[in-house]
Amino acid sequence: MAYRMGSIWRIGLSWIITLKWIYKVKHDKFGGILKNKARFVARDYRQEEGIDFEESFAPVARLDAIQNFLAFAAHMNMVAYQMDVKTTFLNDILREEVYVSQPEGFVDKDNLNHVYKLKKALYGFKQAPRALQISQSPRGIFSNQSKYTLESLKKYGMESNDLMDTPMVEKSKLDEDPQRKVVDPTHYRGMVGTLMYLTASRLDLTFVVCMCARYQEKLIEKHLHAVKRIFKYIRGTIDRGLWYPKDSSIALTAYADVDHVGCQDTRRSTSGSVQLLRDRLVSWSSKRQKSAAISSTEAEYIALFGCYAQVLWMRS
Repeated sequence: MAYRMGSIWRIGLSWIITLKWIYKVKHDKFGGILKNKARFVARDYRQEEGIDFEESFAPVARLDAIQNFLAFAAHMNMVAYQMDVKTTFLNDILREEVYVSQPEGFVDKDNLNHVYKLKKALYGFKQAPRALQISQSPRGIFSNQSKYTLESLKKYGMESNDLMDTPMVEKSKLDEDPQRKVVDPTHYRGMVGTLMYLTASRLDLTFVVCMCARYQEKLIEKHLHAVKRIFKYIRGTIDRGLWYPKDSSIALTAYADVDHVGCQDTRRSTSGSVQLLRDRLVSWSSKRQKSAAISSTEAEYIALFGCYAQVLWMRS
């Protein structure tokens, strides 16, 4: 077993963090059962910053860096490989002293009141941290998130709903309403978070998803309807993604645009930008500006500098 072989713990005496077994069935792409999995996880809500951990982030690559890499690999006719490190989190040596309860099935009968002192990270800890499907051909590289999209539709019961041609209604107004009909915020936030991850390969979702994300604190029924419309739209566009062809140059081109005072609540403008390596889309954004522009010219300059900052990062 990975936990034993990796020397994850040893006996100690101190305040403890409890553990829990998590059981999961792993399926193949056809829905068949590959294997049953069991995993120990720590209930990390009992960890205190500065005592049980110092940092809580995963050192992963930026999505636009990955897209730049894929575009360049396609241009150079290279083959991109993906590797996975087995039990990655269990290889991280802990600097802090962390103690956990004796897990079910591994209780020391001679020391029932003792606990384990962890030597390496365990799933569920703050110290420990979804996925693009990439297909390659002689003509280039294609990446999308069709599998994740299908899982998301099933998760929220939207796999058999009517299809929509567009992700939002033209000139849709999602402003706040004092006479609002309150809906479950947890359900709404979960749906928005799911869609946020889809924007990693779907430029067409970025603007509307970011707009819906603004109302996670003061949401009403029409916000939920707007999010459900996005799910109906992606159901009919599951196979869309990013195409990086081989036979074209690698020249960097960028575009920026803005709507003036487009936000119905703050009267702030929303900037949008895209960056391409010739005809390969590698980076994009949709973001509400931090201050209200007094003219459309000012709003355009703010959007331009935001786009230019991304270009500088890509050139560095």
